[in-house]
Amino acid sequence: MEIYFLGTGAGMPSKDRNVTSIILNLLAERNTYWMFDCGEGTQHQALRSPIRIGKLEKLFITHLHGDHIYGIPGLLTSRSYQGGDTPFTVYGPKGTEQFILTALSLSQAHLSYELIIQEFDVSEETVLFEDEQFVVSLAPLIHRVDSHGYRIVEKPQKGRLLVEKLKQLGITSGPLFGKLKQGVDVTLDDGTSLNAREYIGPSYPGRVVTILGDTQPCENSSKLARGANVLVHEATFAEQKKHLAVEYDHSTAMDAARAAQEAGVEALILTHISSRYQKDEAELLVQEAKQIHDCTYLARDHWSYEVPRSKR
Repeated sequence: MEIYFLGTGAGMPSKDRNVTSIILNLLAERNTYWMFDCGEGTQHQALRSPIRIGKLEKLFITHLHGDHIYGIPGLLTSRSYQGGDTPFTVYGPKGTEQFILTALSLSQAHLSYELIIQEFDVSEETVLFEDEQFVVSLAPLIHRVDSHGYRIVEKPQKGRLLVEKLKQLGITSGPLFGKLKQGVDVTLDDGTSLNAREYIGPSYPGRVVTILGDTQPCENSSKLARGANVLVHEATFAEQKKHLAVEYDHSTAMDAARAAQEAGVEALILTHISSRYQKDEAELLVQEAKQIHDCTYLARDHWSYEVPRSKR
């Protein structure tokens, strides 16, 4: 599981940062990618990355400001040309369907796959999606328009097969490995019975990733991030511009750090950086956040973060 940043800027593109789009790389877990927001130029950013648009499975939209959605029509049509033939689901607040279908209709676009648009209107933390691998929940944040944050929880993972223990019995590979891994008891040719539970290590907790949309400091930021392995939080302004953060319903780097600290987050990643912080100037944001939460990173375009198993 890896987080890959296609765009990390706020409001409009700059020379160093495109507008917001984040990829959750789940190739190892389900052979797909999930995208969070899709600002203008996202498909161009993808061309300069290892991300394959044809393997996108889901798009989660935090809110309907242009710097988070203007790249969607182009992304959807390009997915048809890049081998995307499986269903694609877009989750977003009310208005998402109207925006997408209007753009596709007026441009006479034709998709080669099933497009599913699922709108939501929530007032508290709610489960949005769940299968045998993941649970995705969301909750409202505080911004000038309806904005939301997502909590992605990987379900507990089965323990690893104790291969060395099996090798001591002379079992080196083959279908017996698969059966035992699935929890099926097996009987060897000599009549020896193997209890699958004795050859599988202990299960371990899945990882938790929280990705927030634009927001001023609020209770739901910390709730969505509780105990997360990593929190991706906007840091549009430095503390000296706190008055602008308040005026435009955004957060400072220190606001993000306080949310991470309150939630007991292992790692904090700052993104959605104002264009006033170019190149080395953006390091000020990390320095401020580290005063509160030491394990803090500054995202930049085409930077990735491997989500580790919990250290706890």
